[in-house]
Amino acid sequence: MDLSGVLEIASCTDAGMVRSHNEDSIASDQERGLVVLADGMGGYNAGEVASGMATTVLVTEIQQSLRQKKPFDIDEQSGLPFAQTLLREQIAKANTSIYQAAQSQPQYAGMGTTLVVALFYDNRMTVAHIGDSRLYRLRGDDFRQVTKDHSLLQEQIDSGMITPQQARLSQNKNLVTRALGIDPVVEAEIHDYETLPDDVYLLCSDGLCDMVSDEDIGMTLQTLSANLRLCAQQLVQMANDNGGRDNISVILVRVRKGYSAPRGPLSRLFGWFK
Repeated sequence: MDLSGVLEIASCTDAGMVRSHNEDSIASDQERGLVVLADGMGGYNAGEVASGMATTVLVTEIQQSLRQKKPFDIDEQSGLPFAQTLLREQIAKANTSIYQAAQSQPQYAGMGTTLVVALFYDNRMTVAHIGDSRLYRLRGDDFRQVTKDHSLLQEQIDSGMITPQQARLSQNKNLVTRALGIDPVVEAEIHDYETLPDDVYLLCSDGLCDMVSDEDIGMTLQTLSANLRLCAQQLVQMANDNGGRDNISVILVRVRKGYSAPRGPLSRLFGWFK
C-alpha cells in the first residue's frame, strides 16, 4: 500500500552550536511509511559512520523485504505482525555491520549509535528504539513521550533515586545503557501502537530534548503543526537558541487519514475466527 497520500513527513537536522560536524543521520520512505533517526557516537567521524550505516542498512533492507511480504502479515513462528520481525531482524543486521566495522578498523573503534525507527501500516505503527533518541505523539491537545530512554538517567528515575525534575539538571544525560554497534548483540525495544487521523509524531535525537523542555516542544507542535516543515525548523532553532550543545535532528510525521490495509476474502474469513 502506497502511503504517500496518507502520511506527511518533514525533517530537519543541524550540527548545533558547539559540534564541528553532524553525527546524526535521518532517512524516510513516505511510500512505505518508514522513518529512521540515528544519533552516532564515537571518535572523530566514527559516530557519523555508525549512524549512516544504521539508516542505510535499515532503509535498504526494509524496502527489499516489503517487496516480498506485507508488514501486517502474521509471522508463522512468532505469531507477531511481520513488521515486528522485520525491524528486529534488520536492526540485528545493522548492529552486526557496525560492530564488525568497529572491530576491524581502528579509526572506528568504539563507534555506535542510538536509533528510533517507525513503520506505519494498517492504521498502526511499529516502533523500535535503542538508546535515548525518542518518539513523541501529539493527539489533539495531548502531547506525550511514547518511547522510554535506555539511559542511566532513566534507570535512576525508575528506581526513585531522582525525580524527573532533578533529571533535567543532571550531568549524566548522555550516558546510554543500550546502543547499536557497541556489542555483538543488542536488543531493540519494539512495540505496536494504533494511529488516528491528525496524529503528529515526532522522532528526535537528544540534541532536541536535552535543550528544549517537553512542554515547549509540545506547545510548538500544537502551534505550528499545520506547517510541518516550519515546525521542524523551529524546533531545531529553539535547541540552538538554548545553547545547541549537540547535533539536533527532527522528523515529523502527520497522519492525514485512515489507512487500513486492503485484504482479500480469505483474510476477512480468517479474521472472523480470531
